[in-house]
Amino acid sequence: MARRWEAHELGGPDTWSLVDHEPADPGPGQVTIEVRAAGMNPADAKHVSPGTDPGRLPVAIGYEVAGVLTAVGPGTVIASGAASVGDEVLAFRISGGYSSAVTVAASDVLAKPASLGFAEAANLLLAGSTAADMLRAARVGRGDTVLLHGASGAVGVSVLQQARLLGAAVVGTASPGRFDVVERFGGVPVAHGDGLEQRVRAAAPRIDAALDAVGTDEAIDVSLAVVADRGRIVTIAAKQRAQREGFAALAGSDPESARFRDSVRGRLAELAGSGDLVVPVARTYPLDQAPTAVAELMGGHPGGKLALVP
Repeated sequence: MARRWEAHELGGPDTWSLVDHEPADPGPGQVTIEVRAAGMNPADAKHVSPGTDPGRLPVAIGYEVAGVLTAVGPGTVIASGAASVGDEVLAFRISGGYSSAVTVAASDVLAKPASLGFAEAANLLLAGSTAADMLRAARVGRGDTVLLHGASGAVGVSVLQQARLLGAAVVGTASPGRFDVVERFGGVPVAHGDGLEQRVRAAAPRIDAALDAVGTDEAIDVSLAVVADRGRIVTIAAKQRAQREGFAALAGSDPESARFRDSVRGRLAELAGSGDLVVPVARTYPLDQAPTAVAELMGGHPGGKLALVP
């Protein structure tokens, strides 16, 4: 019998339940995955936190996994092509990833690069596609200099690497204790806090675009001060400020973003497989320790991605 984490009421991970759950046999267009690692993202907890829609309950937790195919529905191919039982895969934008096994739409499943570990693969696509979407929306290209707020977080680290591949330079905000992460992935670190605007201007004579992954007033105020074109300011964390002040706020549920993020999955997997896109993993936890792992994740700076290992 498989197990998975479910939310039966709105609240934090201490209210979730680890329940027995037998995945359905896959029909046409579906596959069953034995989960070797479940990726962890702040959205896992935020989407069942107090104030969200209780009509969605119960909710199976987790949006991305990596594992091994144990069953393939009749006439089914996955997003990256043909698939067979025993193939190593990753899946993104699914429901119920905090599980030991899950049956999902084959269109959400791709072959896992052989060079990529399960924990890395399980954490690749949500952060990676979000980063790619931010760069797209801000029209970042070769020769640009980008201000990135939250450069040492999961999305920020992916932005740093993808921006470098585009030929763009990045000035990234972080705490001084995380400057090494920003520098490792090609960014110029600046400390957030009082005087940020002056430090940004000292780090780069021109800022063409700003990407915000933290949502603080400081991040938005400085972005508005240093970027002339508000069409090149993008946030994933300050929707209300974006609406008031006329810049873009992105979410994976928006149709345009969803289509784009789906379209780049294969490319991100290729980049990770070739070593051009690294997914730093800080640590893994057993599946039954999900509440402890989520508490660390939501606590701030775990030092890299976390994964649950059934």
